[in-house]
Amino acid sequence: MMVNGDSVSVPTIYQVAERAGVSIATVSRTFGDPSKVALRTRDAVLEAARELRYVPAAAARALAVRRSKALGVVLPHIAGPYYAELLVGFEVAASELGLSVVLVLAGPQERRHDAVIDLLGRVDGVAFMARGGADDALVEQVSELRPTVSVARGEIPGVDAFYAENRHAARQLTEHLIDHGRRRIGFVGRPETGSDIGRRHRGHLDALEAAGLEPQRRFDVDPVESAGREVAEQLLATHAPESADENGIAGLDALVCGNDELALAIVSHLSAAGIDVPEDLAVTGWDDTVTARYLTPGLTTVRQEVAELGALAARRLAARIDGAAPQEPCTVGSSLVLRASCGCVAA
Repeated sequence: MMVNGDSVSVPTIYQVAERAGVSIATVSRTFGDPSKVALRTRDAVLEAARELRYVPAAAARALAVRRSKALGVVLPHIAGPYYAELLVGFEVAASELGLSVVLVLAGPQERRHDAVIDLLGRVDGVAFMARGGADDALVEQVSELRPTVSVARGEIPGVDAFYAENRHAARQLTEHLIDHGRRRIGFVGRPETGSDIGRRHRGHLDALEAAGLEPQRRFDVDPVESAGREVAEQLLATHAPESADENGIAGLDALVCGNDELALAIVSHLSAAGIDVPEDLAVTGWDDTVTARYLTPGLTTVRQEVAELGALAARRLAARIDGAAPQEPCTVGSSLVLRASCGCVAA
């Protein structure tokens, strides 16, 4: 078999069966109808397949085909404006190149490997966008079979990486809050290694360290609206205004949120409970979604060219399919958007 012009040794279903200690029929059922295979057996087969880098027959046959004129995209989900904008940018660029897009959303862990491997039989290359859609081992496995790019993930050898600038802008954002006199600044978002929010958290800590301030409470939550409401409820539950000797809520006078979804939910929930934003608590977001400019108070945030990030990834993936070598990581710039939620005077 040939993949991109190179000869590749392909593991067989017999090797997977032998390693997993099952019959070839069980291996076949695991990939064809996993609901009919016991969970422990299915896990053993999938683990053997991962170790051997086994590709099921349908995908393996397609690997021998020169082109399908389609690009694959793996996303953790499409909820929220960030992922939608990223995907739109990718799809528009792909369309301009005469290519279609096949989307896979990350399902349960035990089915994720199957869905991504099946995708290989339908596309010429794959873009993994953000963390959560696949682990690094799976991305590396796919990169050995198809041209691969990543967006907002950690770097993997042979995989072209694209990022929006996060750390420096997050430092600037936190420094801006410090300039407003805020000294007890919390952070909202789960800072996973190699993730956008992880880099934003690192920049936030950079600013605190430079100012001689200690990190305050961190809320490790997913970057979704419901988590923002939960954070607001936690703040309200521990808020004791009658004992406070200065402005603030629950020991904090500002929050840096990992994205606008979190920030918008927090501001809305706190405002409804009578908390004055930014007088009692300054709040910032990230992404500059449309809602951010119409919220009261307007949300201070960071603007990134997310659609352009998706477009760059699509164009680069097409170039890799045409034989281009991997390139150095590419970073798209970010800029602060100052509104009233941080304490700035509304324009």
